[in-house]
Amino acid sequence: MTIHESGEMYLETIYVLSQKSSVVRSIDVSAYMGYSKPSVSRAIGLLKKDGLVMTDDQGYLKLTDAGWQRAKVIYERHLLLSQLFVNIGVDEKTASEDACRIEHYISEKTFDAIKRHVEKYGTVR
Repeated sequence: MTIHESGEMYLETIYVLSQKSSVVRSIDVSAYMGYSKPSVSRAIGLLKKDGLVMTDDQGYLKLTDAGWQRAKVIYERHLLLSQLFVNIGVDEKTASEDACRIEHYISEKTFDAIKRHVEKYGTVR
């Protein structure tokens, strides 16, 4: 299954929000991302169709196991790349914005090499 950058952003948002609260609603996703409710509803529908998100009996959003794994990978990339950029002198806002763009396009091979480098040399705190 191929998921595009926007889908990954929604997964990451649901993941982040679920770390802060036991319940995540579409309205929470909308507020966090700054997108309209209809846009969020459409995106969530596509993620449900792909088996990455589901809603419980009360309408709360839940990541499926596949969605959780995908979101966790995306978020790990975001955190590591952001911190790496900050460590080399980029301000936090720019580092986070750039990491957000790169996290969706960097190959697994390149990311793994960066991660190994960071683990070996400790360039990320």
